[in-house]
Amino acid sequence: MGTEKRRNKHKGGRKPKKDPCIHRYAISLNDVDNARFLALFEASGMEVKAHFITACIFDKPVKVVKIDKGSMDYYMRLTSFYSQFRAIGVNYNQVTKAIKNNFSEKKALAFLTQLQKATFQLIAINQKILDLTKEFEKRWLQK
Repeated sequence: MGTEKRRNKHKGGRKPKKDPCIHRYAISLNDVDNARFLALFEASGMEVKAHFITACIFDKPVKVVKIDKGSMDYYMRLTSFYSQFRAIGVNYNQVTKAIKNNFSEKKALAFLTQLQKATFQLIAINQKILDLTKEFEKRWLQK
């Protein structure tokens, strides 16, 4: 008898849920409605259709995530451009050090004035980039 009590005590399998979902409903959709349903389901980002349906029925907020490829491409290119801009800054430091160490004062001053002109051009380009980015965000990005 002692072994029988032990067997009944430890059941195998999954633990029973406290509030199981036992009520089921079946719906039928035509091709147009089914395509629309699947489009909404995919746009929601949910993984389970049953959860999506219950969220729609009981007015839970359904998240729709839209990925704008154009804005992603813009930011990726802007990031790569920014890394190039930083590389120019590193090269700028190396050039000024080389000018200081390798040339006389007159020649160094002449080279530094040319470098200064190029720096002003870079500042103007950077300002244009900032203006374009602000315009892009105002016009195309929804917040």
